[in-house]
Amino acid sequence: MHAMQYALTLPADYDMAVIRGRVARVGHLLDDWEGLGYKAYLMRERGVHGSPVNQYAPFYLWNTVEGMNTFLWGGAFQGLSNDFGRPSVRQWTGLSYEEGGAADSPARSAVRLRQPVPEGGELAKVMADAVGETERLAGADGVVFAAAAVDTARWELVRFSLWADEAPRTEGDVFEVLHVSAPGRKLLPRGRQW
Repeated sequence: MHAMQYALTLPADYDMAVIRGRVARVGHLLDDWEGLGYKAYLMRERGVHGSPVNQYAPFYLWNTVEGMNTFLWGGAFQGLSNDFGRPSVRQWTGLSYEEGGAADSPARSAVRLRQPVPEGGELAKVMADAVGETERLAGADGVVFAAAAVDTARWELVRFSLWADEAPRTEGDVFEVLHVSAPGRKLLPRGRQW
């Protein structure tokens, strides 16, 4: 499993209806994308759920590198780049994925928590703790799924969860979910990824 996200931070007075309209027009295009486990079309609005910014920030869980590369180099990503400029694309190696009790419910919100991997800590323990946190989070009421991944270039953990609720009960940046494409959801490996 590979996690990926890019974020377009928009002006404070940006009309976020433009983003909603864009997702309504093109969101379905990845509903059957080969190699994609999940894509959550995410948005934050300044002042909502404590967000300091207006932002469009889709989050992906990929089953295959080929699917991710086809998205990035095969033309789909170019449309976004043409319209907004080419954003930096963050990538993380998957550590854990678990479906929650609301796995078959529509997702309404998402939470992303990024944290540094502690210096001097035993990596096996840090990663095992991240797996345990994924399991704990997936067991919470209203969770569609929970995942954890690591960026070893920055030594950063990312914990990501989708929720059927509008007001999730965990810490991190809260996003509104505009659409979900999940063609390979059933193919995402569950549990620890090593």
